[in-house]
Amino acid sequence: MKNKIPRHLAIIIDGNRRWARQKGLSSFDGHKKGLDNVFKIGDYCLEKGIKVLTLYCFSVENWRRTKKEVGYLMKLFLTALNKENIEKFNKNNIRLQIIGQKEKLPKLLRSKIKIAERLTKNNKGGVVNLAISYGGRPEIVEAVKNIVREKILSSKITENLISDNLWTAGLPDPDLIIRTGGEKRLSNFLTWQSVYAELCFVDKFWPEFTKEDLDRALEDYSNRNRRFGK
Repeated sequence: MKNKIPRHLAIIIDGNRRWARQKGLSSFDGHKKGLDNVFKIGDYCLEKGIKVLTLYCFSVENWRRTKKEVGYLMKLFLTALNKENIEKFNKNNIRLQIIGQKEKLPKLLRSKIKIAERLTKNNKGGVVNLAISYGGRPEIVEAVKNIVREKILSSKITENLISDNLWTAGLPDPDLIIRTGGEKRLSNFLTWQSVYAELCFVDKFWPEFTKEDLDRALEDYSNRNRRFGK
């Protein structure tokens, strides 16, 4: 029987630093290897027919890390948004969007994000969300603020209205959330959207997560009976 493929797959990328320590490498080496794997697994998701891919790359809590590490991560994100990668998104008809508190990001990165989103905005083949400076609770708070600014009556506030004011507005909720690195929690990720998502926790660190690991997760997802309370 052919596996059911989630329309929206979300991945919590975890374990870059622990992988590096295990190998006797620097945390920077771990993050670089992690970025390489983002492209590898991202391409494979496209091959598998996944239409929306959301990757948790940098949380609002990650700003507490050292200035040196945060600076390196910001440079990595700039690398991910280079001309060659944007051309690849366009070739594959994929729209790229960055979700999170973009106003907190460095000016050059914000500029690169604006260009990347503009150049890919008309692509209809799928969507890749990079969650950078992202937090599920801040996202909900921002949605509430938007609704208040619009002066919408409380009687008119619905779940759909809140969803329409989230950073993921217009996209389906995730069907499956995978977290690597052995931790078994969502850590402020897609707090509103994850209510009916299937969860898969993988012990492997993100840099060693393979296509075969993804296949196993998708097979497990395919065998689950999603009743949605029925």
